[in-house]
Amino acid sequence: MAAPERTVLDVSRLLNEAGHTLTNRLAAALAEVDLTPRMQCVLVHALEEERTQVQLAALAGLDKTTMVGTVDELEKRGLAERRASATDRRARIIGVTEQGRLAAEQGQRIVDRVHSDALADFPAESRAAFLGLLESLARETVGGPQPVRRARGK
Repeated sequence: MAAPERTVLDVSRLLNEAGHTLTNRLAAALAEVDLTPRMQCVLVHALEEERTQVQLAALAGLDKTTMVGTVDELEKRGLAERRASATDRRARIIGVTEQGRLAAEQGQRIVDRVHSDALADFPAESRAAFLGLLESLARETVGGPQPVRRARGK
């Protein structure tokens, strides 16, 4: 039996492999300053404005359990702290300490370098087009259908 003919490149596989490669490079580079990509992402988004743990998890693409562990580690290192929200006493805000702000700034320089290195072989005009298309694709998928979950076997 022959495999079906492919008329388009396997875009999902290519994006997954590229993402995996870039994430590994980023993790190795951030390890130099004792941060993980998750920690860096949470710190940066928490510095942008007052956000709850749930909001930060959504922005960072983290599930609840991973987010709790990430914030626990940030707190343990003195980089962030959970605070009561000024507007909703039931909500907990993730505040970044001064030490966390400095770590996030250092981490962002590393992130920018890794991203620049990854795009260095693209001519400038191709880079802008590629990033625009990638951003458009990502924006399109954010509000898209939820993952299909299979029923558990009995």
